[in-house]
Amino acid sequence: MSTVGKRGASSPRELTRIKDRLSFIYLERCVVHREDNAITATDADGITHIPSATIGTLLLGPGTKVTHQAMSVLGETGAGVIWVGERGVRFYAGGRGLTRSSALVEAQAMAWANRRTRLKVARDMYRMRFPGDDPSGRTRQELLSMEGRRLKECYRRESARTGVPWRRREYSPDDFTAGDAPNQAITAAAQCMYGIAHSVVAALGCSPGLGFIHSGHERSFVLDIADLYKTDVAIPVAFDTVAESEIDVATRTRRNLRDRINSTRLLDRCVNDIKELLDHTEDDDLNDQVLLETDGDIRLDSGRNYGDELSW
Repeated sequence: MSTVGKRGASSPRELTRIKDRLSFIYLERCVVHREDNAITATDADGITHIPSATIGTLLLGPGTKVTHQAMSVLGETGAGVIWVGERGVRFYAGGRGLTRSSALVEAQAMAWANRRTRLKVARDMYRMRFPGDDPSGRTRQELLSMEGRRLKECYRRESARTGVPWRRREYSPDDFTAGDAPNQAITAAAQCMYGIAHSVVAALGCSPGLGFIHSGHERSFVLDIADLYKTDVAIPVAFDTVAESEIDVATRTRRNLRDRINSTRLLDRCVNDIKELLDHTEDDDLNDQVLLETDGDIRLDSGRNYGDELSW
């Protein structure tokens, strides 16, 4: 096998697109290494081989050790790598993305920098989340109030559907077990969705910090995207899991959520939604070039010295 240093970087055409990958894999208390173009997870039960190019997001929980070669192949294949806390309910760090084009982050920055277009994208996000309500002309305060009401309705509806008792939303960042079983399941599902959304945002080359509803945080846009699927994916899965059993809620919620995401092709939907929100439907996934900015919105190929030969 060739060494890591001798391996050439894969071209975008050779990589599996983020929308066609498995949603996420959670690992804890194991050693993550590399064997050929796959990663291996070694624990007390043996060795598990995982094709790296099929991973959307690798969630590394407590007790994991990852080798340099494993991170190398994950980076080459564009898999998102997220370091999370116990039960996957805290985000610590994230790896590189898949795309080599800046087209989407430029579109995001342009939409974010203008107050009018920033509000338009926020309204479009609410329209995706709550198709029964028309957010056109609503202020941000009205949008937030609408969101609060719809979330409460969602909790009550899922409680009635599954028969799981519901009191109110409770979440303690310092004590996962402080909440009851439904709250634990909702927290676990939400954090997994944040990890997945972060990987998709990074894979598409967008900026995690330029949010349209959330602001002031390094993952504002990640929270925006994850919330698009809160009421129709994350919360229903959480209530379904608790309805089955209250034993080992966090682990079972992750597994059920992963199955639901894969069966509904949520990654594909997420990619398309981001492109639609940013009004950028062109396919730049296969672009792998560096250009030079000039006056008049003209771009030139890099890698050469133009000297005095240019005139506009």
